[in-house]
Amino acid sequence: MSWHPRYRSSKFRHVYGKAASKDKCYDSVPITLNVHDNHFCAVNPNFIAVVTECSGGGAFLVIPIEQTGKLDPHYPRVCGHKGSVLDIKWNPFNDFVIASCSEDATVKIWDIPSQLLKRNITTPKKELLGHSRRVGLIEWHPTADNILFSSGYDYKIMIWNLDVQDAVLLKPVKILDIHKDVVLSMSFNTDGSLLATACRDRNIRVIDPRAGTVLQEASHKSHRVNKVLFLGNMKKLFSTGTSWWNNRQIALWDQNDLSVPLLEEDLDGSSGLLFPIYDSDTHMLYVVGKGDGNIRYYEISPEKPYLNYLMEYRSALPQKGIGMMPKRGLDVAACEIFRFYKLIPTKSLIEPISMIVPRRSDSYQEDIYPLTAAAQPALTAREWLNGINKGPLLVSLRPGSGAVTSVPEFLEPEPLTETTDLSQQQRGEGRMSLEDKQMPRETKSVRRGLKEEEILPKNKQMCLHNGFDIFNCPPPKTENELLQMYYRQQEEIRRLRELVNQRDIRIKQLELELRN
Repeated sequence: MSWHPRYRSSKFRHVYGKAASKDKCYDSVPITLNVHDNHFCAVNPNFIAVVTECSGGGAFLVIPIEQTGKLDPHYPRVCGHKGSVLDIKWNPFNDFVIASCSEDATVKIWDIPSQLLKRNITTPKKELLGHSRRVGLIEWHPTADNILFSSGYDYKIMIWNLDVQDAVLLKPVKILDIHKDVVLSMSFNTDGSLLATACRDRNIRVIDPRAGTVLQEASHKSHRVNKVLFLGNMKKLFSTGTSWWNNRQIALWDQNDLSVPLLEEDLDGSSGLLFPIYDSDTHMLYVVGKGDGNIRYYEISPEKPYLNYLMEYRSALPQKGIGMMPKRGLDVAACEIFRFYKLIPTKSLIEPISMIVPRRSDSYQEDIYPLTAAAQPALTAREWLNGINKGPLLVSLRPGSGAVTSVPEFLEPEPLTETTDLSQQQRGEGRMSLEDKQMPRETKSVRRGLKEEEILPKNKQMCLHNGFDIFNCPPPKTENELLQMYYRQQEEIRRLRELVNQRDIRIKQLELELRN
């Protein structure tokens, strides 16, 4: 069982949930009363979008993330659908583009202005007309630009290429007609080469979306699946559903062998759906219950017992849906590793809940903030459709790194040559490094204070940082490799700076001892 691990060290063992104060919540929001099993909320660092209750069609609100407090009852809406809106998703590479699907069998793409909305938005940027029945799910591709998946009650999954000029698209680039019932859930692996689906026929399928073939299929009698999720690069799937006795149940699967689950566990006897949410950076899994106020969270490990229970956030206010803030929108100064936006229709309230790692230090905690997915696509739509796979571009969340919202533009990479004098290498290149451009005064003053013997010893011993040779390595071949090398060099400069500070303190201590 994953409930009571005896002894296990973890950085996230004491993570706790902290609800925002009343003035940081979004009040008087007319949250939809639709009973469809979706999140009904989408969040990015600029906006929060929530499906709203309205008459005469479907609509959703787009509220600036900083505009907390009571919402104006006449606040403008995005209201171009003729039926109820069932799902909304922000473009992961453009914070001002959102997709929505509806009971009117259409998918619409909307441009959201950067300034405050003054009137209703009724004309979409693009309209996708391919499904014959209502569309219940949409998902953006995680690494390719302008690729959208939609799933409808016609049992079909359609792949759309939005990188075209047409405002109305009648035919998708690919139709996956391999399900015998309604698709309840879709999830991509890290590079978007595989798609996992949960269907109402109780089957879990792992699909190659470009070939349109089913690679793995599971039908377990004791687990009626509702939602399925890829667990990053762990080569595992996580699903939520119900058991024979209608208990809420979770299960863990090997993505290469779905014949028998690796783990199966009953949670409770509630009737609400369970939404699984995975954070691939921290390997933490959150299970959010619909209709109750609980958020359980676990840590995933590659070895048994695989699922390690950490804690449970409890609240008396039941949630109808949930929104998740991308990592680039978190408050790293407060050691916030995840943030939920909880929809509470009984009070017309959206309540942010921050998951925080308790730390005493106010400095940036690098161990809980590894490199995370950037807001830049790794592939174009055409490249992905032609069969190319590529993982997401990575950025650092460190304040001042200048690469949280976009990937920095690099000059033509030059081979890094072996040298015994860092300052001579910089003068020989005749230009400042990227770190110098961001912090010129501080970096120059530190480097003036450093002696050659402190940077590199005379025997030409190379400087190693985390097992990585900074000055003797092959030149990067891809933009992602160049980005990783850039951050490694930044970390090395910061390490040297800390070394200088420690030696300055030691010098002052010795001077004080001499005076005494």
